[in-house]
Amino acid sequence: MPTLTSTFQRVTRWSLFKVRGNMRAVLVEQYDSIENIQIKEVQTPVPGAGQVLVKVKAASVGFVEGLKVRGLYQTKDPLPFTPGMEFSGVIEAISDDVEGLVPGTQVMGTAGNGALAEYVVANASSVYPMPDGLTSEIGASFYVNYLTALYALSGRAWLKPGERLLVLGATGGTGIAAIQVGKLMGAEVIAAASTQEKRDAAIRIGADATVDYTQHDWRDALKEATAGKGPDVIFDPVGGAIADQAFRSIAWNGRYIVVGFASGEIPALKFNLPLLKGGILVGVDAAQIEKREPEIYRQVMDQLLNWLESGALKPAVGEVFDFENFHEAFRRMQARTAIGKMVIRIS
Repeated sequence: MPTLTSTFQRVTRWSLFKVRGNMRAVLVEQYDSIENIQIKEVQTPVPGAGQVLVKVKAASVGFVEGLKVRGLYQTKDPLPFTPGMEFSGVIEAISDDVEGLVPGTQVMGTAGNGALAEYVVANASSVYPMPDGLTSEIGASFYVNYLTALYALSGRAWLKPGERLLVLGATGGTGIAAIQVGKLMGAEVIAAASTQEKRDAAIRIGADATVDYTQHDWRDALKEATAGKGPDVIFDPVGGAIADQAFRSIAWNGRYIVVGFASGEIPALKFNLPLLKGGILVGVDAAQIEKREPEIYRQVMDQLLNWLESGALKPAVGEVFDFENFHEAFRRMQARTAIGKMVIRIS
């Protein structure tokens, strides 16, 4: 079996294979509500240069998938398409030039789309052998959340031990990852969540304190939790009206990380706020890290995989659904009542 780090190397070997037949997949034929989207039989994909074909065991869905199927994401996928970016499974076949991965290897990884299917094609550079002891469900919900969290906190916000980190949307998949990664980096973590159930879950995950951002005086509670100074770093996958309020509470020289807009609303920030706070507003798009900053990408993945192998990082999984019940996974995610990322067991 290849080592975890060997998958980062460029591939050079040639091998031949043929893949034929059909498979079942969630198929978006027109942008629509998830209730009107069904599992259909489609042609099994064939990997191109530098790619692998994976028999999917589990895949996860988040807010991005919920927006994509309705055509509401910032970029629209050409129709028809199969949603799902993260997966775990077993390599079925490799393309001519892939080295370091072989059929039969248990892997986790990401693709632009296509994971909610019995098979998915992905770039070999975006697929990693599963560390021992990791379940398929964890493997399917690990990659994007934890890559985003560590890259954001280390590479973009330069979070230091002892600093105060505020995590908005703290019990979503990315929020949970930010709590865990923040603690591993030595930060004091304050989790913002809308219900007592979610705030209790954030404490169990590792947060030091919580605030209820639905209360009109939540900024007072945040001020108290940060000894009057405000958070040094704010991790925001939510957007919406809370973003402006949160930035007004940031510490001097604070860093505000824009991760996503789970609320469905893209906020507008008054430019005088960064000036008054000496603050930095920075965006994070996990989909672009590997292409634009490959060296940092490798460093981040090495660190995450080392944490996994050592047991220092124990990823949290939300609810798990059967393939035929994928509609319910989307409904639970879109209702924002779930804790963690929704995982769909394919095979």
